[in-house]
Amino acid sequence: MKKILFIGNSHTYMNDMPELTRQMIENITGEDCQVFMLAYSARTLKWHMEEEYFSERFNILYGHYDYCVIQEYAHPLPDFDDTVKFAHDIIELCKKVNTTPIIFETWSEKEKPENQQEMNRRYRKIATDESITLAPVGEVWSNVLREINDIPGADLYYKDGAHASALGDYLVSMVLAKAITGKLPDSSFKSAYDFTLPDDDWNHVKVEIEDEKVAIPENLVNIIRSNVG
Repeated sequence: MKKILFIGNSHTYMNDMPELTRQMIENITGEDCQVFMLAYSARTLKWHMEEEYFSERFNILYGHYDYCVIQEYAHPLPDFDDTVKFAHDIIELCKKVNTTPIIFETWSEKEKPENQQEMNRRYRKIATDESITLAPVGEVWSNVLREINDIPGADLYYKDGAHASALGDYLVSMVLAKAITGKLPDSSFKSAYDFTLPDDDWNHVKVEIEDEKVAIPENLVNIIRSNVG
């Protein structure tokens, strides 16, 4: 059984993304997988490792995780030196207990696509310098955006133009599942979760998990799969 810890913010918890990733990994491997999450709205890695250090430390050192997915604040990008320092601190904790760290490359805001290149540069540098796995979500996101641009109703973004829609998090989970297993889920895997929330009410999510489930159209599944590879 694999155990995965997700560290991040709303880009991690949106649409129950860790749970969707778990299901994809189980689909790929045929083995049980458990996911755990330390994700808080609008928080940076600096906050995680300063304000919440004891929670992060305890979870990583004693949680017996196989993988730790690390997601930095995205909109706007924080100081790069801070990202490097605090990502490094998390990675070092992971290495002490043989947990494999994965850096989660995020995506630019819908109205600021020019920021993606800098995001890609930052995350690739961290992955290279730390010799860890990169989950190139932002790069795949950009490529898929170009392909679905003319498909009615197809949007990777939630209505705020920053977070992921259900389709967007389907893409995120597939990239993460590929980074962890080296494979894609079966082509019949076409479901995701959808936090369709009222405006200005981020706490109003559905209690019944099955009510969140949505089907992803086959043409969009195929586009995402071809870009994740």
